[in-house]
Amino acid sequence: MRQNLERLKYSTLAPSRYTVYLHPTEFARLESILPVVQEQAIRALDEEIRRLNAAGSSGRWMRVERAPEVRNAADDWHIAFMPDPDEELKEGDLLVDSELLMPARPDLGLGEQTRQIATLQSGQRATTIEHTIERPASPSTPKLLGHIEYDDESGHHFYDVTKDCFTIGRGGVAYPVDIRIASSADVSREHARIRRDSANDRFFLIDLSTLGTTLNGRHIPKGFDEVDGTKRENGSETPLPDVANIGLAGTVFLDFRKR
Repeated sequence: MRQNLERLKYSTLAPSRYTVYLHPTEFARLESILPVVQEQAIRALDEEIRRLNAAGSSGRWMRVERAPEVRNAADDWHIAFMPDPDEELKEGDLLVDSELLMPARPDLGLGEQTRQIATLQSGQRATTIEHTIERPASPSTPKLLGHIEYDDESGHHFYDVTKDCFTIGRGGVAYPVDIRIASSADVSREHARIRRDSANDRFFLIDLSTLGTTLNGRHIPKGFDEVDGTKRENGSETPLPDVANIGLAGTVFLDFRKR
């Protein structure tokens, strides 16, 4: 919850929706008592909000500006427990996915956004992954910007590029991707991202992988640094030619063509 707070002028919103993924064996062991665990998790969230608000109002001087009140972004907490569908969690691991829905800003041409923060706790190590999912301000027929064609373990595929930003990889519960690749684990869950600069209609390729991304046979620089267990993008991106071949860990190759 603390990692996904959104500070506004008069209040700070806490995410209301959480999905907790467990190893299938542990899920089966706890399944009969999950309603009690859910009830106590909600109680803990309420207690944490009270603690944050008490800490924010404890200034020694009246001149100290009081921190905005922290509150649930919705009317109720929604907490669901599920077995890990990707079968990647080890026993004892915990993956918590929090969602904060942020309202549309038509004045800025922005639709609703959902910020998802997934935290994987494995032993003493915590890894955080953040995604923002954007929805258009108003429904409209998407403009075709390009085309991608590729083969993976499930066959031959085509993808029409209609978004200014989209992600490629094996995907998973903590990794929402636009192009989901069926392949070995050499291809990362979130392997690469393609971004379009709408001001000059140029595309850029960003490597987010463990084993690397190639552009026309050459490796491109990594687009992230790992800091304190958190993967943070570093702004490194490579211009994407109008016609290009993109390699994912030397395993899957995608042919990109700009419209």
